[in-house]
Amino acid sequence: AMMWMMNMNNDLQPSPMDVIDRAAGLQASDRLYAARRFRATAIEHTQASHDALLFDAVEGLSVSDRLKVAIDVCQASRAATLTRHYQALLADPARAQDTRSPAAAAMQEWSRTLTLDPRNGDQSSLQALKASGLSDAAVVALAQLVAFLSYQTRVVAGLKALAASPAPTAQAQDSIDPTAHTSKNTPAQPGVIRINGFTNETLQWRSWLTPVHIDQASSEQLAVLDESHPQARTSDYYLTLVHQPRMLQHRSTAYNAIMYAPGGLPRAERELGALVVSVTNGCVYCTSVHAQRYSQLAKRSDTVEQVFQDPSTAGSTPRERAIARLAQAVTIRPHALGPVDLAPLQALGFSDEDLIDLLHATAIFGWANRLMHNLGEPVFSATF
Repeated sequence: AMMWMMNMNNDLQPSPMDVIDRAAGLQASDRLYAARRFRATAIEHTQASHDALLFDAVEGLSVSDRLKVAIDVCQASRAATLTRHYQALLADPARAQDTRSPAAAAMQEWSRTLTLDPRNGDQSSLQALKASGLSDAAVVALAQLVAFLSYQTRVVAGLKALAASPAPTAQAQDSIDPTAHTSKNTPAQPGVIRINGFTNETLQWRSWLTPVHIDQASSEQLAVLDESHPQARTSDYYLTLVHQPRMLQHRSTAYNAIMYAPGGLPRAERELGALVVSVTNGCVYCTSVHAQRYSQLAKRSDTVEQVFQDPSTAGSTPRERAIARLAQAVTIRPHALGPVDLAPLQALGFSDEDLIDLLHATAIFGWANRLMHNLGEPVFSATF
């Protein structure tokens, strides 16, 4: 199978302690603490996501309900330090008056399915949640929480592995231009690729929940949609997630900072990590989007074909192969990550900041895949 005190109001305020720093054992004097701050926006909105997902009011989901899900997910993920963090929050006397949701058993089953292997989520399992009494808005909040935890556990595991690795002893080499290697058989503008059920064609996406109707959206929902993506007002995906606008806002801001911010790891290589994770998790829609983006940035598609065939052996250069191997390790066995997984990348000149960028890009697709693949389905062209 694949595997503190919180700010309680509705204003974005920094929490006294960053949960990922604490769970990974990072101190302000550590090299990785400073390296993480290269992506300060991603860090801020990761922490804000944690706070909103657990403590924002959600009808039908008490804070205790969500903390119990978090504990179960972290235990299933073998994330011991995060398990203890959520257990400590649940032990707070403020939780004593929380009532147990009648949907608790269905929530636990669905959350474990998404945690252990998101490929097994389907429309019937989502409908079982609704049949247990959860509204669409509550289902979205639960999905965001479980998906966030998949990201959080992987970032913590990767940082622990990096902390146990030797510090770089020399200036990292310049990143290799991903366009420098081009297969003779690969056109600069790739055609349609269809392999093992994956494609680089443009697909649509259909929600298994009821999206917010744009004419009925609140001013807050409209503002968050506009911040999230240029086409969010016409996207079933964003119109579904905007049932919980603050959760979407923090998730979108963190995602954009991880995938699009300048500097650090080249964007094409972040997209390669996202592509490998999406194929490994079986998310056909995410795969199609990020196959296109990688080909556009790298100006070739041979590696896309290789990932579709078998992500465990994909890569046209040593650098690509090392990226693909780490992306699979982060996806499949985060609990077992160690310095040996990072050493091939460090030998190729990856700095701490580069590795954190790659870790973020692979982990955020544990989050993205669990939303896209488990709240709806891709819509193919008639000829697929």
